Amino acid sequence: MKMTRLAAVLAVTAAVGTMSAGVAPGASAATRKCDTRALQQSLDQIVKAGGTPGILAAVSSPACGRVSLGSGVADIGTGRRMRGDERIRMGSVTKSFTATVVLQLVAEGKIKLDAPLTRYLPNEKITVRDLLRHTSGLGDYTSSEEIDAERDRFKHFEPDELFKIGLRMPRSDKPWNYSTTNYALLAMIVKRATGNDVGTEITRRIIRPLKLTRTWWPGDDPRIPGRHARGYVYSEGKRYDTTKWNMTYGGAGGALVSTTSDLNRYWAALLRGRLLPAAQLKEMRKTVPADPARMWPGAHSGLGLYETKLKHCAGTWIGHGGGFNGYRTIAASSPDGRRQVTLVINRHPNEITPRLLDLADATLCTLR
Repeated sequence: MKMTRLAAVLAVTAAVGTMSAGVAPGASAATRKCDTRALQQSLDQIVKAGGTPGILAAVSSPACGRVSLGSGVADIGTGRRMRGDERIRMGSVTKSFTATVVLQLVAEGKIKLDAPLTRYLPNEKITVRDLLRHTSGLGDYTSSEEIDAERDRFKHFEPDELFKIGLRMPRSDKPWNYSTTNYALLAMIVKRATGNDVGTEITRRIIRPLKLTRTWWPGDDPRIPGRHARGYVYSEGKRYDTTKWNMTYGGAGGALVSTTSDLNRYWAALLRGRLLPAAQLKEMRKTVPADPARMWPGAHSGLGLYETKLKHCAGTWIGHGGGFNGYRTIAASSPDGRRQVTLVINRHPNEITPRLLDLADATLCTLR
């Protein structure tokens, strides 16, 4: 099984018929009047073209309420059809949850946003803000050959262990450099500020208050509980089922399990001011240009989020992408938090990313 370096794909990436479609629980009567046929047809076409075994989509808006869609299969082995409410690994969208917790602690006076982190990085001027928006220059542990996918798939990693691996990686001299090592250090900072691991704080401060009942911090459990889409990686002409994984490897930067609908609810709550005071939400939305070779064209990096100009209508979208072995996610919202679309595929192909980005953009522009 040639999967060396397979685990080094926790990077942020953009992922995004009628085989399975459903109205989300609690949706308004307007939901049943919302026309999502064009989106369903786009999902079906991507599956038909062979880009992925299955696709999930969820939309939320005043006119549509909440709608979940699926196309293709969630499990190649059984042929089980993809339903809109499948659990998935959200990958780096986890960083947005971590950033929200950090900024809550900033608001509480337990963490300083712009003080140098000399306890962890002596004689350096790196700050919590730098970690959150990837301007620290720290190397990315997910690119380290010290971690091997086949050997370490079920290994437990502590945040300080991942941080130390990242410190052994070459530093970047670019003004912006994506690195999950930043979030390993943030996990350590959260633990020092609260006495709890970051998963406990995400659960206590975000998952439970928002009643995200299908979102879960897995810890050392490599399974995805309940109904879920299985993840697949194709390498050298072979297909590997990568669903089971010890996600302490992703930690604060990529561990969470969720659904498309739960992610929409998170972004609506965040951008409507339910999770952060206005001052911290304003700081979160201050952006710098991201590297288009590493992200997508036009992406600007805030504190655990990205803002990008829409192509299909006026304005911008705010959200985050995520990828882990076998899964690609993009979660996008209007800046006012009134409209969301989250898209997930259960394969790990980079070649269809531009099409998925375009679909997310176009869908958000059609929501009213």
